[in-house]
Amino acid sequence: MKTAITEMFGIEHPIIQGGMHFVGLAELASAVSNAGGLGIITGLTQGTPEKLANEIARCREMTDKPFGVNMTFLPSVRPPDYPGLFKVIVESGVSAVETAGNNPSEWLPMLKEAGIKVIHKCTSVRHALKAQRIGCDAVSVDGFECGGHPGEDDVTNFILLPRAAEELEIPFVSSGGMANGRSLVASLAMGADGMNMGTRFIATQEAPVHENVKQALVEASELDTRLIMRGLRNTERVLNNAGVERLIQKEQDLGTDLKFEDILPEVAGIYPRVMQEGDVDAGAWSCGMVAGLIHDVPTVQELMDRIMSEAEALINERLVGFQSA
Repeated sequence: MKTAITEMFGIEHPIIQGGMHFVGLAELASAVSNAGGLGIITGLTQGTPEKLANEIARCREMTDKPFGVNMTFLPSVRPPDYPGLFKVIVESGVSAVETAGNNPSEWLPMLKEAGIKVIHKCTSVRHALKAQRIGCDAVSVDGFECGGHPGEDDVTNFILLPRAAEELEIPFVSSGGMANGRSLVASLAMGADGMNMGTRFIATQEAPVHENVKQALVEASELDTRLIMRGLRNTERVLNNAGVERLIQKEQDLGTDLKFEDILPEVAGIYPRVMQEGDVDAGAWSCGMVAGLIHDVPTVQELMDRIMSEAEALINERLVGFQSA
């Protein structure tokens, strides 16, 4: 399937693996790229330029296909070494960077000079237009259904994607709620040139996370996510668990007096405990409503093949069948 996204990134299928903390390692990124999509290494999981360089090198040993690196910009008491991380990205020769969080404009000139394509994650049309203005090559439009940070506008993809199509001139992919062939065909119908999948890729055999995490996703329904940190205007969609219930109780008890420090036990250092040790009740970890569409743990290749065959059948059989005689 050829779209503006497959042409831009030199991939076979218009499917991008989202950057996910302690999930986007070389094992998953290479598997997605080998299966025809665009695999993504999560830069901040590595933390230091040296570790990121090693992870990129590991990924390059596992695939000869294009892959990228995610870089997220968030407020931090101890900011990462962004100059060092981007220096590694440029020197490594990766073909794509997925940026998220704050404005990436500071880093665009060096990425452009290196011929690296930049796709920025946005939760609103106004942010997508800003990304277009500053020179991003594409955007990933994140609907309210998504795991992680959906923004504060609460607009679902059924509205957000057609609005993006009305306004944008650069290509974009859908993100949030994406899991199967129906997701891809619907995204294309609403103007996107592909889709970004995060949560769905966690429940694959190659995802380097504990089996408890994968089973939690299989067992969850679309009703099992919660929104936290709304009062702090840092809304995050997470899988409900004992730790999240403790956090929500604190939010209710403290109300407008809530400070980030109050919920540190439920959010700080949680990802290694969840993803590596399998303590799925440790605290808040990102999960989309798409959990309701996850019913198994296939290989990445099996998942990608299934998505593309479903999509082609929908386009060539179901949709064609609706054409008037």
